[in-house]
Amino acid sequence: MGDSLITIVAIVLAAILMFVFPLMSMSDRTDDISQLTVKTATTEFVDNVRTTGRLSLADYSAFEQEIHATGNSYDIEMEVKVLDENPGKKTTQASSTKIGENVYYSMYTSQILETLNQGNAVLALKEGDMFSTSVRNTNTTLSQQLKNFFYTVAGNDTYTIAAEHGGYVTANGSGGN
Repeated sequence: MGDSLITIVAIVLAAILMFVFPLMSMSDRTDDISQLTVKTATTEFVDNVRTTGRLSLADYSAFEQEIHATGNSYDIEMEVKVLDENPGKKTTQASSTKIGENVYYSMYTSQILETLNQGNAVLALKEGDMFSTSVRNTNTTLSQQLKNFFYTVAGNDTYTIAAEHGGYVTANGSGGN
């Protein structure tokens, strides 16, 4: 009886070592590749907008397709901080020609997409504006599912694939706004 129990335990352990751990390792590598793809695509998308001063619906759609090609679903959040310069002249300080500080007002993803979909295929930005994008996966990957099963590490609100990038716009875009 004791030898049978040891044999069964050995078979179960062998099955776990032969199948489960390699599956976990491969699913982790898949998430790593997806993470790299999303980070690269996000950086290229934001840098393109920053250097051209233009955000087009075609560029956004291409970005969306590129990250969805990883097989995951994502929540994409964009923010444009538009520089609202105060053109008044200073009277008390000779070093600057403007009154007060420059103020930024923000446009978020829904407002940006609404602008792009209302016949304006391009959102023109100007030098000094700020543009940022953040991406997070919304689905549960195989790696997350396996970790939840074996370790109970990740919760429902946890994402494993995410990227953020942003910066100042360095060129004035032309076209309709």
